Amino acid sequence: MVRKSGRMNAPRLWLVIAKSYRALSLLAEQSIANTGLCLTDFAALEALLHKGPLTISEIQDKVRLASGSMTAAVDRLEKLGLIVRKSSPSDRRARVVELTGQGKRLAASCFERHAKDLETLMSVLSEREMEQLYGSLKKLGLLAAEKLDSKSPRSRAAKNKLGSDYGFQRNHRSALGPRQKGEE
Repeated sequence: MVRKSGRMNAPRLWLVIAKSYRALSLLAEQSIANTGLCLTDFAALEALLHKGPLTISEIQDKVRLASGSMTAAVDRLEKLGLIVRKSSPSDRRARVVELTGQGKRLAASCFERHAKDLETLMSVLSEREMEQLYGSLKKLGLLAAEKLDSKSPRSRAAKNKLGSDYGFQRNHRSALGPRQKGEE
């Protein structure tokens, strides 16, 4: 048993966090699948819905996808008439991806459904518990990120994969959770 004298300890807490993350991730992915979109397409549409027109590399940074996966998703979404590629007004070499009217409607509908699924899932927690959990996880994540920053180049590479979730230089986020107004 990992618990000593009735007190919580770090290994036990880590196990609960890891198991919770796995289960919540699977449920979030299932919610996205229930919208009829694959995770990659949902992530791209969600980024465009909340951030507006973006280049492929900007979408890629925001949703943490490999270049080939992102290009394939954009090609697929373009064939479905959900997005269009346009020339960038500020850089003639760049192409900007933008939602079509149909794409906006679908992205908004799918995102709303996914957000409701997440709200239902999180309803087991009171608003106060959610705020406390958010604060605690953010605090823990910031400390872990700081430790990664001061470690070896390999740790720094792992930190770069975390992106801006903990205030790093890259500005992206997972599409598994709904973006709040004003949130990067």
